[in-house]
Amino acid sequence: MRGVLGRDSQLYTNVHYSFCLSDGFPVKKSKSAMKEKNITIGMGQLLVEGGEPDRNLERARQMAVNAQGQGCEMLLLPECLDLAWTHPSCLDQAKPIPGPYSDCLAALAKEHSLFICCGLTEKDGKNIYNSAVLFDDQGEILLKYRKINVLDVALPMYAVGDRLGVVDTKFGRIGINICSDNYEDALDIGFVLGRMGAQLLLSPSSWTVDYSMTETGSPYGEKWIKPYQILAKAFDLVVVNATSVGTIVGGPFEGKKMVGCSMAVSRNGVIKQGQYNEFAGELTVVSVKLSEPPRKGSAIGAHLGRSGLLAGW
Repeated sequence: MRGVLGRDSQLYTNVHYSFCLSDGFPVKKSKSAMKEKNITIGMGQLLVEGGEPDRNLERARQMAVNAQGQGCEMLLLPECLDLAWTHPSCLDQAKPIPGPYSDCLAALAKEHSLFICCGLTEKDGKNIYNSAVLFDDQGEILLKYRKINVLDVALPMYAVGDRLGVVDTKFGRIGINICSDNYEDALDIGFVLGRMGAQLLLSPSSWTVDYSMTETGSPYGEKWIKPYQILAKAFDLVVVNATSVGTIVGGPFEGKKMVGCSMAVSRNGVIKQGQYNEFAGELTVVSVKLSEPPRKGSAIGAHLGRSGLLAGW
């Protein structure tokens, strides 16, 4: 089966597609050769206010300054950082990608010599998407992804994405998904990215809890750590997420709060985790090592069968 370029292929002006004729999945090749190496990532727990793109983008700018100052090579920012996840303003304030909001992030990436991955609300024709974009340190779009595992309550706002992709960078091969794409019952999304050779999985997020949850409890338990580690063990990759903080105003989750706890997870467990509370707008810096995928193609299925990682599926 031949791979087919998506309608967004015009975005990738400095990226070349190559196709695996056996599976049809596109893999984009950047100009930099893929190398195994350590990468320093800033997990930006950003205060995101519903319907306030200017203020949110200003906080993103401050986070980029901070990330550059702390020696980060990449900055990961939350889901829907422009308008906030499930805020009704997405219906009339969402912008195309490329567009004014993505251009702002592209300029930050170039100015501060950072790869930046972030979540943005995207308008494309009649549809609104919960999207994520990866910019290189020259501000070029390397990869765009539209969330697939959209929650039921969010379907009146966001259309469902219809493709997955990875990109080769100077750090290694990177894939993107968003927040609930990593639910345990949606791990097939991460598994496809793992099969495509992703060494680093970036996941802009907007984790929410009831307002009654306090810092004395465990806000998520194994909800995120378990699926992250399944992916990390299955493909020897690293999963990194950054989630927003603050209280949700407007939309179906009004009154809930976003409490941070951004984390990086490898096959050996949590490498580093951000603070937990709704006021923890901060940058958490983590260094991770990206390894070459130990197996490819049908060898992955054989490994999964032997490992027991799919038990119960």
